[in-house]
Amino acid sequence: MNTSRYPEIKPGQKWIKRFYLAIMLWTVGKAIPVAAKVDKEVKKEIDKLPNNFTLRLMVLPERAFPPFFYAKMLPAFVADKGLLPYGLQMILHKDKEGKLHYQGADPRGKKFDLSMAFKSLEAAMMVFTFRESSPTGYAHDRFVVEGYLPNATIFMRVLDIVQVYLLPKLIARLAVKRYPSWSEMSPLKKHINRIIIYVRAFTF
Repeated sequence: MNTSRYPEIKPGQKWIKRFYLAIMLWTVGKAIPVAAKVDKEVKKEIDKLPNNFTLRLMVLPERAFPPFFYAKMLPAFVADKGLLPYGLQMILHKDKEGKLHYQGADPRGKKFDLSMAFKSLEAAMMVFTFRESSPTGYAHDRFVVEGYLPNATIFMRVLDIVQVYLLPKLIARLAVKRYPSWSEMSPLKKHINRIIIYVRAFTF
């Protein structure tokens, strides 16, 4: 049998989905440290994590989704500070003083205490297009966790709160396990904090 007659078929790159997910991970990564400063519930959850703690949320398989083509043209500090969407990873670090920082999407030279990974591009799309909430996605085995599981549940609670701030109520109700009632989060507080998170996350 002449195998040369049957060349390997390579899957498509799915650039639109990749770029959409990169923007979503970048947005969430930028918003969480700001939310930890303005929302007491987020801060309380982040305080439970140990200092010098690094977390990564990504899409598998890692080798299939390298940084975007323009990443090679950018100065290193752009990637390190997460100034632009870089790839399908989101890295957060809690320093020795207890402050949370977004560290972009470049994993080189970093050691992760907790790694959470969607099993495929389509699995990530199910969650980030809000067809499934994050807890439902986990229940359906769409992502895996490597690290201390209680820390992963802390991050999931933080992610729920941040999504309430970032998303319109109609969409947020699909994205979170349980949308908070007005008695838990006043509309005025929600909208003020939402403005602060958007302004500070994307201007610093």
